[in-house]
Amino acid sequence: MLQILLADDHAIVREGLRALLAAAGHRVVGEAADGRAALRLARKHRPDVLVMDIGMPILNGIDCAAAVRRDSPDTRLIALTVHTEDHYVLEALRAGIRGYVIKNQAMVDLITAIDQVVRGSIYLSPGVSQAVLEAFITRQDTALPHLTQREREVLQLVAEGKRSKEIADLLGISLKTAETHRAHIMDKLSIHDTAGLVRYAIRLGMVSP
Repeated sequence: MLQILLADDHAIVREGLRALLAAAGHRVVGEAADGRAALRLARKHRPDVLVMDIGMPILNGIDCAAAVRRDSPDTRLIALTVHTEDHYVLEALRAGIRGYVIKNQAMVDLITAIDQVVRGSIYLSPGVSQAVLEAFITRQDTALPHLTQREREVLQLVAEGKRSKEIADLLGISLKTAETHRAHIMDKLSIHDTAGLVRYAIRLGMVSP
């Protein structure tokens, strides 16, 4: 029996996944509705597998995965998503995610994905390009500008409409530091208005349109 943590901001999705996993003989040790809560629960429970939506509030699934990989390296990571575009898959693989399951195929694919990632393999749902896996294996870079982990967190919160004071409080940093991160993000991306940052975050899958 595997110990599994679920993270998705839709309760009805978590309910369906929990029933599916129970029928397969696995135990759900916790549920989270946002990425930061998922990270806290992963640190607490050290689950065998974390199954998470990519598009979660406060902290998206890709950045959550990168943090879980550092804090709980034995936890296997599986993403649930509606996105099949190559750059989403590549970012997920780089973050340590080893199962990439398309949401409308989750009830068919998830148990197979869990079995494969626990054995150390990579699982991509049918319909996801295998070319992106080859790009990951050969370490081909994308043209996306590099943002630090903290800058990615700030970018998502800006895109969610949070003001600098709210961002500082959520991340436990000073107001000045939050504003500095925001300025660095704008410089790196050559985007100098909030609407542009929102559009960029949507393209990365950090927030939903």
